[in-house]
Amino acid sequence: MPYALSAARVLGLTLVLSITVPVPLALADDGWSVVPSASTADTADGRPYVYAEGAPGTVLQDAVSVLNPGAKPLTVRLRGADADNTKGGGFTVRKRSTDTGAWIGFARETDGRRTAVRELSVRVPAHTRADVPFTLSVPAGAAPGDHPGAIVASGGGRSSAARVQLRVNGPTLSALTVEHVAVHADRILYELVNRGTTVLTPRLAVHADGVFGELLDRAPRTLPLELLPGRRVTLSEPWPDTPALDAVDVRLTVTAAGGARDTASASARFVPWGAVAGAGCGLVAVVGAWLVVRRHRRRGPGGEAREEEPRTEVELTGAVS
Repeated sequence: MPYALSAARVLGLTLVLSITVPVPLALADDGWSVVPSASTADTADGRPYVYAEGAPGTVLQDAVSVLNPGAKPLTVRLRGADADNTKGGGFTVRKRSTDTGAWIGFARETDGRRTAVRELSVRVPAHTRADVPFTLSVPAGAAPGDHPGAIVASGGGRSSAARVQLRVNGPTLSALTVEHVAVHADRILYELVNRGTTVLTPRLAVHADGVFGELLDRAPRTLPLELLPGRRVTLSEPWPDTPALDAVDVRLTVTAAGGARDTASASARFVPWGAVAGAGCGLVAVVGAWLVVRRHRRRGPGGEAREEEPRTEVELTGAVS
């Protein structure tokens, strides 16, 4: 767990703790990775993410490990990054960091001088784990709540990331909204927005009523995503057995820890357009036959066109005399 230390002391400890140790052969040789450092040599079952907590103005310390199970040395470049949600709710990082990613620092020695840097290159020998300490310098004006981030390692043509969950002490707000609900074909589309200051794992309940009663009633279930503060995601709920002909009202209810809750509704009309098109063709045929008969009646016995009675001005214009 991270410790609150002075910036100078942290920088000194960072340099001392940069070590490499052999990687256990039990690890699969399926490529290198970066993970939160564990207290033992085997990090395969270690922490899922780095968790740090402190007040504004605090300097925190932790470490990540770069695992190289391969037979060749590896050089990677480490940097801090702000976490983000993809449009569909997955985890990603932002290219430009202004929050947690900008507060992460590594120690580097240049010309005998030790400095804190935003990026650091690390060489990891074959079958080796390199432990890389880092610091989290929380600004004095940091807002209370969750500030998700990551440490990204890039090398060998790909990137890997270790998640960092930073919570700044102070009052927090749990709030979310469900918006833009719409029914399309065999699914219900909607958007979730985290309007609070904490990371949320939403739960969704779905209800739908038709003209003749209830069509859908799904109990609340946990969605497979972590919605970061201030983020918006677009999701869908499958509905493969939608009615063929009905007028439907759909209601979505989302909840999350901390008392977050919201409800949104949408209406949809299901019409079997194939049947409607067939009925329309039949109607066109009937109208066409009627026009042919009417035209035939307007001709005389020899086929000559009969003169119609002249229309009055009232009939032509609809004027009232």
